[in-house]
Amino acid sequence: MAEEYVALNFLEQIVEEDIKNGFQQSNLRFRFPPEPNGYLHIGHCKAICISFGLGEKYDAPVNLRFDDTNPSKEEQEYVDAIQEDIKWLGFKWDQVCYSSDYFQQLYDWAIQLIKEGKAYVDSQSSEAMAEQKGTPTEPGTNSPYRDRSVAENLELFEQMKNGEFPEGVHVLRAKIDMTSPNMLLRDPIMYRVVNKAHHRTGSTWHIYPMYDWAHGESDYLEQISHSLCSLEFKPHRPLYEWFVDHVYTDGVKPKQREFARLNLSYTIMSKRKLLKLVEEGVVSGWDDPRMPTISGLRRRGYTPDSIKNFIDTVGVAKRDNVIDVSLLEFNVREDLNKTAPRVMAVLDPVKLIIDNYPEDKVEWLEAENNPEDESAGYRKVPFSKVLYIEKDDFKEQANSKYFRLSLGKEVRLKNAYIIKGESVVKDAQGNITEIHCSYDPDSQSGSGTEASLRKVKGTLHWVSVDHAIEAEVRLYDRLFNHESPDGDKEVDFMEHLNPKSLEVITGYLEPSLAEVTPYESFQFQRIGYFNVDKESTSDRLVFNRTVGLRDTWAKVESKSENQQKAQAQPKKNIPQIPALNEIKKVGKKLAQIPDEKRVKAITRIRELAKDVDYEELKDLFNTSAKKVGTRLAVLETLIVLIKLDKADTGDAEVADYLEEMRTSGEPLLEESVKGL
Repeated sequence: MAEEYVALNFLEQIVEEDIKNGFQQSNLRFRFPPEPNGYLHIGHCKAICISFGLGEKYDAPVNLRFDDTNPSKEEQEYVDAIQEDIKWLGFKWDQVCYSSDYFQQLYDWAIQLIKEGKAYVDSQSSEAMAEQKGTPTEPGTNSPYRDRSVAENLELFEQMKNGEFPEGVHVLRAKIDMTSPNMLLRDPIMYRVVNKAHHRTGSTWHIYPMYDWAHGESDYLEQISHSLCSLEFKPHRPLYEWFVDHVYTDGVKPKQREFARLNLSYTIMSKRKLLKLVEEGVVSGWDDPRMPTISGLRRRGYTPDSIKNFIDTVGVAKRDNVIDVSLLEFNVREDLNKTAPRVMAVLDPVKLIIDNYPEDKVEWLEAENNPEDESAGYRKVPFSKVLYIEKDDFKEQANSKYFRLSLGKEVRLKNAYIIKGESVVKDAQGNITEIHCSYDPDSQSGSGTEASLRKVKGTLHWVSVDHAIEAEVRLYDRLFNHESPDGDKEVDFMEHLNPKSLEVITGYLEPSLAEVTPYESFQFQRIGYFNVDKESTSDRLVFNRTVGLRDTWAKVESKSENQQKAQAQPKKNIPQIPALNEIKKVGKKLAQIPDEKRVKAITRIRELAKDVDYEELKDLFNTSAKKVGTRLAVLETLIVLIKLDKADTGDAEVADYLEEMRTSGEPLLEESVKGL
């Protein structure tokens, strides 16, 4: 069997080309160089996955280097957090290095450049230097100190190092070309005076290297073969090469290459702005589950695999673009769907009383932990006369498309019995306080009786009132309600904060959750994915919502877009395309398109499927028989409904259709049905 071809991204192509041209693969070495002035966020994950991913692909070492050249903002706390985050993602570095390890060598090289007439001490104000720099279309002018003697430059630079000057009086500049079209080559600053203690070197140094000077030289000292960074550093590449060329003697000469950074909708990536959120108490800290930091994502319930799969899905590009945050949410749903145990929890309860169920009887019913994982096994859940169900799972009067409980209609209680709504009890304000129902004692799920095989359209989750455990449930949502919260320079990004980004409620959970530990993840059936917060204790359980089972923001955005269109064209009535119609449209060409496009199309179908009802889908079981693409679209939709408990594999029609797909002889269909 031929090996499956996997396309290389452009960075892998660069490495492959270098090896093809004679570069020794054994000399490959990469690095990830964060500045320890804040916590890593989802944007850093792309750089981490690229560098460490290349290390894994080519069995090459990867250094973790802390670019600790600014003592004003750097702390050991951030160093520790960065290491923890990278370990949590599952990556291993070869060496932990610090730019401060090289301060003496960088200083010695700076002395060398001064002696060669390629660096000088400038004593102008920052405003004067900026004025002399010129513009992209006009050349700069030389500093009046550009021709200082080597002896004077050496003396001043030594005094700067020893802390004999206040900050801002002198800087060391490289002497390159004040007329260069690349403004970064117009005598860039190499060192500035900073009279603050460093978190590693203490008060040894009073001068600190600028990023452009420290970056390439550190790469050279560590023998980094490929120095990979985001696109904003592309104009810096000629300066990177100039500095390396002027100290290079032998060994590997590093090369800088750039990739598009990760930008997410509804998300702030600026460390400065994230710090403002922390300092002003908008969030509880750097690991607040609404923050895009790795520690925040971890606390919210994101898994390493979900993040790495997201980065892999986004890919490595040469142009900046904005990725919809819903793609990140989709990836965590996909990952947790495979691994998270299913449990029952009621978050907005109303009492359900089964009038014909024995008063003191308690049954311990069997429930499957995860239909996606046979090895997950089963658990026992208590069933009794008085239960909690969700308030919105009941209506006194409902139309034919309402498949939950209502008076005179039947539904199944998950893993239990079929019940029928009989009556309600209301308080003085007309609010329903109790729902009374009857149950069919012969209809227990999995019993195999004729009554248990009866078809009912809805299945509800529940918990026994006498056995329920209370928990604090934190319903987290997106921190910003604007797609580009810092996109308008005239508007403070804080004005786009989502006032509904956190709601704290009391939930009622099945008793199997009494002994959970922090960071465990669960699917609250029919609600979403939740994980145990680090503050949770046996006396006070706390759960964080990771993500809902479906993308509720997609509906809001679609509604908003439709409203905008309606306002722009008031005479036209443009109805929203029903989800199933769009699925059929996407499915028509699903079998003919390339694999890469098919994956994206199926991802779209799976999102749309969450808004489809089984009753409307089953009508397509026969009409879709002729075209493979349409059958695949219907099958993928059905699989989603099964996972959401909106369709049951025990249903004869569902079972027959799945068997038909398994034996269809069509590879696409047979492969898809393996998902169950």
